[in-house]
Amino acid sequence: MAKEATNVVKHRNHGTGYYVFIAFVMLVCILLAVLSIIPFWIMIVNGTRSTPEIQAHAVSLLPSTHLMDNFKIINEKGSFNAFVGFRNSLIISTGATALAVYFSTLTAYAIVVYQWKLKRAFFTFIMAVMMIPAQVVTIGFYQMVYKVGLTNTFWPLILPSIAAPAMVFFMKQYMEPAFSLEIVQSARIDGAGEFYTFNKIALPIMKPAMATQAIFTFVSSWNNLFLPNVILTKGNVKTMPIMVTMLKTDIYKVEYGSIYLGLTLTVLPLFIVYFLLSKYIIAGVALGSVKG
Repeated sequence: MAKEATNVVKHRNHGTGYYVFIAFVMLVCILLAVLSIIPFWIMIVNGTRSTPEIQAHAVSLLPSTHLMDNFKIINEKGSFNAFVGFRNSLIISTGATALAVYFSTLTAYAIVVYQWKLKRAFFTFIMAVMMIPAQVVTIGFYQMVYKVGLTNTFWPLILPSIAAPAMVFFMKQYMEPAFSLEIVQSARIDGAGEFYTFNKIALPIMKPAMATQAIFTFVSSWNNLFLPNVILTKGNVKTMPIMVTMLKTDIYKVEYGSIYLGLTLTVLPLFIVYFLLSKYIIAGVALGSVKG
């Protein structure tokens, strides 16, 4: 009887410690979530405040009543056109993301599935290219774009995304344990073509990795300011980040409220893309835990 009572007490102590640990983990997650949300909330709130309010108190958690005034200031700026900026940024980011994700997955598939002599050297070359900073080749890239007459077009910002060394490396590392070569061999025995096998079998398996890289690529392309500012000089092709920076061009008076509102408009599509693709990431993590 005493032994059974001791076992009950140990079981209760183990159960209490488990729930304490879960509560601690949840508390840490909530704290990290709050710390991540606060900067975005401050940015949104400042978009509803006037410039004197922001200059008096830079940080405020309560919205103000100057949202429409900031909208009017933005609309009065001839260099800022939210519709044109959204359209241009969306075209560039969507095209760059689609090309980068598809062709990087295709390259990783060729490295993992096929056996050929120069495969190791080819992968080493990809890793070497990844070490080169983008700023080093900017001058030569701009000269090439200028000579072929592609300045003030979206192509120089979309087509180079086909070659994404970092994404190829990520896809290869993900595909090696997640993708079974027996599936490819079975598809070949059944008479399936190589592109059919890749599009219908490999791509669905790679959805979590593709969603992750799509989020990173879309955010990086949307927020890219340096290269678009060099290539796009006409007003009708400027992206949203370039137009937001042009709100600060008035040297006599800077309207901080309108700048924060412009930043808020710039960030909103990134939230939408994340919420659309996050379910695939969660599904991939859950699938991996079940396999483990």
